[in-house]
Amino acid sequence: MTGDEKWIFYPKKKKYYAKPGQSLPSTSISTPWPNIHGSKIMLCIWWNQKGLVVYELLQPGDSITGDRYRLQLIRLSRVLRKKRPEYEQRHDKVILLHNNARPHIAKVIKKYLGMLKWDVLPHPLYSPDSAPSDCSEGCSRFTSFAEIENWLQNWIVSKDESFFRDGIRKLRDGKK
Repeated sequence: MTGDEKWIFYPKKKKYYAKPGQSLPSTSISTPWPNIHGSKIMLCIWWNQKGLVVYELLQPGDSITGDRYRLQLIRLSRVLRKKRPEYEQRHDKVILLHNNARPHIAKVIKKYLGMLKWDVLPHPLYSPDSAPSDCSEGCSRFTSFAEIENWLQNWIVSKDESFFRDGIRKLRDGKK
């Protein structure tokens, strides 16, 4: 089982207000600096060799804390029992690979993972991101949270089990 977080950026559209009968500024008129920062949404996603287990899109501006990551792991454990009951039936252990981000190594997380009896693989100090959740293939410029949700749903549906199986093998073999 592995997981990843990914920031998805989208620009904020500049709004102009005009009174009735007044025209909006054209591109030739000098205007104030556009909002270059836009918004960002964090995608948190977990999968194994059989496919996607669960994901969460955080609200704009939200990020991961130790407590939030613990709640996500609780949800992941519940969903995993439903989607992959063979783990419990065969007493297979879950082996988790996640990076060394502060929320992932917080005491509350270590304690919870110990309670679950999940093994955690050591993460290399520097490891280029080779996660299947990287959306470099076809990520476009989004203009809203709804567009991101829609694109993500379509992306998930477009991937078959071999995509996730190959992604796990690449992680295992240390290949991008």
